[in-house]
Amino acid sequence: MSMQIDIQTITQILNTHTNLSNQNIKNISTDSRTIDKGDIFIAIKGDLFDGHHYVKDVFEKGAVLAIVEHLIEDADPNKQIVVRDSLDAYGKIGSYIRQQFKGTVIGLTGSAGKTTTKEEIKFILSQFGKVYATKGNHNNFVGVPESLCQLDMSADFAVIEMGMSAKGEILRLSSYVKPDIALITNVYPMHIEFFESLKDIACAKAEIFEGLKKNGTAIINSDTNFADILIDKAKEKTNHILLFGQTHQPNVFFETQDTGLHHLYNAWATLRVVQALGLDASKAASYIKDFGALDGRGKKHTLNLSPKETYTLIDDSYSGQPEAMKLAIESLNKMPSKGRKIALLGKMAELGNLSKQKHLEIGQILSQTNIDIVIGVCPEMKDMLACLPKHIRQYYFETYEGVCDFLLNQLLQNEDILLIKGARYSSKLYKVAEELIKKGN
Repeated sequence: MSMQIDIQTITQILNTHTNLSNQNIKNISTDSRTIDKGDIFIAIKGDLFDGHHYVKDVFEKGAVLAIVEHLIEDADPNKQIVVRDSLDAYGKIGSYIRQQFKGTVIGLTGSAGKTTTKEEIKFILSQFGKVYATKGNHNNFVGVPESLCQLDMSADFAVIEMGMSAKGEILRLSSYVKPDIALITNVYPMHIEFFESLKDIACAKAEIFEGLKKNGTAIINSDTNFADILIDKAKEKTNHILLFGQTHQPNVFFETQDTGLHHLYNAWATLRVVQALGLDASKAASYIKDFGALDGRGKKHTLNLSPKETYTLIDDSYSGQPEAMKLAIESLNKMPSKGRKIALLGKMAELGNLSKQKHLEIGQILSQTNIDIVIGVCPEMKDMLACLPKHIRQYYFETYEGVCDFLLNQLLQNEDILLIKGARYSSKLYKVAEELIKKGN
């Protein structure tokens, strides 16, 4: 059940006016392709597109109103509301809708594992009530308002993910979300090229607490970088702080479906949310084992090489963040296997002047494992490969192209385990994973 909102309310939220007669709005969207009769279109200008080019089109599709940053001359001026910043207008509308929501809002951010943790929270809370959550990883200035505008007003809980690449972004998003519970999964050198230091990233993540509702709860990973800063920032806003980590574990027994320390952290964070809500943590813990890894985020696939031969693909191709890559490698290292262990690793992006150091660190970690074969993709991975001892066989590819054919026709054998991990848009290893899955099913 979506929020009922009308044109008059929209103008009040945006402190503007229109000569249009009042009517209820069916949907609010920034995507001209999805616009239908009775909808509002918000024209967003992005790096690759400008929604203002489609205002005339959306009116022809039946849109009743367009929110724009400048009047479009060949479209009905009476159906246009001009604002200084259409993204901010989208956020304000989302914020208004969130304030009408009667359930509990859980907001989360972090350098890695946000989407998986969000999905695990959604899965566990669904055992206690109706849950609405951010779709996929729609966690930016477009995705968060979208999530709020589409809020299911009949839900008991809403789980909203927030992402960032610069200072001030979480502050703005949290002001829209106004979480009752604010969770930080971790602080790693993600987007470090946009910050002077890792400490600055921690401070930027801590901006989530600025939007925390009065008497709200902060949940913090006590083992992460600059946890002390996160805790101090939370204390400025609330007395209700819960920690999770290796010495701050919820006092309940649970099992995870997948091995790896990151799965424990996701579970600990989820159980802290359950405890913050005053729900039965033992009941929640009993469902942890039923939550599996997501597509591209560590999901395991048993794929066919031939009618009698199979191998295991661990598709962790969504993110190439350094700490997450280390955890994935350590998890592969600990896995029991009858066949060989193979790591297909792509470059790690947005590391600035730390790039070489971080790629070398991955190579040093690999050299201490029982992994049999390492394949590096992209020039940055040459530093990693140079660290490997002779007993680890290595291969190098400039790009992802040709890697799938190499794996299937020359390398993979029965009962091998193949891990794929790398920066999604920089290394494009997800395309290798997709092709392997398609051909191996």
